[in-house]
Amino acid sequence: MNQITQIAAGLVLAAGLAFPASAQELAMPEIAPDVASPFAFAEAGKKAARSAMAAEKADDSGARVIGGQPADEGEWPWQVALLINGGAVDYNSQFCGGSMVLDTWVLTAAHCVHMADKNGVYRDLNPQAISVYLGSVEIDPAKGDVIPVEAVYRYPDYVGTEFDNDIALIKLARAPRVPFETIKVPDAQFGDMLDQPGVKTVVTGWGLVEGGERTPVMREAEIQMMSRDMCNQMMLEARAKSAAQGIGLAAQAFGLKQAEAELVWAELIKYVRAPMSENMLCSGTFEGGKTSCNGDSGGPLVVPLGEGKFIQAGVVSWGMSSSSGKSCAENALFSAYTRVSNYVDWLNATVNAN
Repeated sequence: MNQITQIAAGLVLAAGLAFPASAQELAMPEIAPDVASPFAFAEAGKKAARSAMAAEKADDSGARVIGGQPADEGEWPWQVALLINGGAVDYNSQFCGGSMVLDTWVLTAAHCVHMADKNGVYRDLNPQAISVYLGSVEIDPAKGDVIPVEAVYRYPDYVGTEFDNDIALIKLARAPRVPFETIKVPDAQFGDMLDQPGVKTVVTGWGLVEGGERTPVMREAEIQMMSRDMCNQMMLEARAKSAAQGIGLAAQAFGLKQAEAELVWAELIKYVRAPMSENMLCSGTFEGGKTSCNGDSGGPLVVPLGEGKFIQAGVVSWGMSSSSGKSCAENALFSAYTRVSNYVDWLNATVNAN
């Protein structure tokens, strides 16, 4: 029995396969398709609508990025925003982030450029449907540069229904015409050194802030690497408690005895997988409240190396959903980031071939 199934198995006694009073106890939030897809969420205008609603409810203290602060002009000069073409160049057209890794290449998340169409078929976005903005912490055509996209390259093993291998490259039609910098990525050995609990990290982006309010200025939040095993254990324990209730309800409906229900549970947990694979980093804080959110996907998770230098360890991939299932959980302890060092060979091969 591996560590993952041991965790789930250990919850048998803790959860007791209790028989819940009603099916309502098992209600779990689901993320609507137009929220799970950053492009569709922004394209449908729901980002702007949610921002307006949040602004009406904001108190005198104002909203802030989840546990972060506004970035100064000139900070994070490799950060880009992915925009939907055909609309105004502003925050409401932004749906994901990314980072300049070469003069005409942007690193982002696969789920930012590969998503289900209206018929539920997963496809790569048409490059002509999006553009890339950079050059300012504000998304303003008078302050930054809007660059056409020539091509999109998704990691071939990425599957749209999962978050493993959540990495992609975007080739720009030209180099930027504003000052910018590229960010380096670590090789496998350096990646192992960075993937250690306590290593300081910084996440940046224009994603939704607390209460779902908009952020016209890029935000930054300082967090830290956390143990992947610990993050997996916390998620599996929460899932196991909910699942054990479900088994209890089913056992009650079918008249199973406790020992019989436990046999069903034992068979079920044989198929349990770790939520965070070896291709993911876990970063956050033990006190919670510092996290990436909707719209930050694809952006960089960087590690300071001293003397003003940084290296990109991760790509914003996924996190905990709120109780409504339609936004991120603002008190989440951590989020998941694609471990860039696992994909250096593919990155180099893609750039060299194109």
